[in-house]
Amino acid sequence: MTRLRSVAAWACAAGLALGLTGCGDSESDTEPAATAAGAAAGANYTTPLEGVCPDTVVVQTSWWPEVDYGSTYQLLGPDPKIDAGAFTVSGPLGATGVNLEIRSGGPAVGFDPVTALFEKDDDILLGYLDLDEVIRNSAEHPSVGVLAPYAKSPLMFFWGDPALDFTTLADIGRSGKTVLVGDESYLNALVGEGLFQRSQIDNSYTGDISRFVAEDGGIVQAGFVTDEPYRLEHDVREWAKPVKYVLVGDEYPAYANVLAVRKDKVATNRECLSKLVPLFQQAMVDYLADPEPANELMIEVTSKLDTAGYELSTGLLADGNTRQRELGLVANGSDGTFGSFDSERVESLIGRLTPGLTEAGTPPAPGLKPQDIITSEFIDRSISLS
Repeated sequence: MTRLRSVAAWACAAGLALGLTGCGDSESDTEPAATAAGAAAGANYTTPLEGVCPDTVVVQTSWWPEVDYGSTYQLLGPDPKIDAGAFTVSGPLGATGVNLEIRSGGPAVGFDPVTALFEKDDDILLGYLDLDEVIRNSAEHPSVGVLAPYAKSPLMFFWGDPALDFTTLADIGRSGKTVLVGDESYLNALVGEGLFQRSQIDNSYTGDISRFVAEDGGIVQAGFVTDEPYRLEHDVREWAKPVKYVLVGDEYPAYANVLAVRKDKVATNRECLSKLVPLFQQAMVDYLADPEPANELMIEVTSKLDTAGYELSTGLLADGNTRQRELGLVANGSDGTFGSFDSERVESLIGRLTPGLTEAGTPPAPGLKPQDIITSEFIDRSISLS
């Protein structure tokens, strides 16, 4: 799902109207960030990459710093530099001999999708994007997923009316309740399979939760379980109570926030990726075990970027980490390896998305197969969550 989760919901004007606490100040200078994560990165990530990978490994995210990217910040060594004007943070990639640059996405890049950014800027080696996006853009902007951080997507549909008690997507569909979403590829699959009714879909969602609050939670809205439930309960004074939700990943098992590479770069960077991907893999395991240092860094980075009021807090990130574990969002793959792909699952996803994408005039590449869009070639089979 395109990460429209906070462009208006947590923007300064809308936030104040809803009683949301605070708005961030912008910074224009490049400045160092204090981080405890750097010491761990220097000690734990030591695979020599100099002369094998680019001098600076550029990673493009699809949103502001958030729990989804904590493991990437985990890899930053001592004294990373924040460039508020460029919406980046950079520093040593552990003690590997090369540097790491993490770029914010979404509003920071005018909402350009990562697959398009891959082609606009050849410096980008890795990017985070949902496998839906990889499939949708496989004909025009082909890319390949090399690591699956999420075993189950954090995408959810949530509501606030306590009288509503849905347990499945089909329950929501049968209710006829308005479903407020963006223009997402997976919706065509859910409607085509009869889980939702076309008449209940409202595609006008732009990230603003003011309508949800104004209708007293009587509509169903798309969101992310690692974000909105905490914010609505703890940060939005006009709501300040729990919401209920159904996870999309229980019935539509798409891979979310896949670490991917532009397709033509796989062969030319094979030696680099064989050493680099396991570092990301291990960093994700380490981050889940001890997320606080990287979380503190992301909070500091976000506080120095002009995010129009989007903010992080210790409570929000800690809640996201807890949900990642307790809901099984972050887990080993079906083969017991962390970050691996299940080809049968990917093949099913291609089949479910293709009819709707074709009808919408954006068909996947002809004859698309799992091996065209994912590879487990670079994954270290010895790395798993305990």
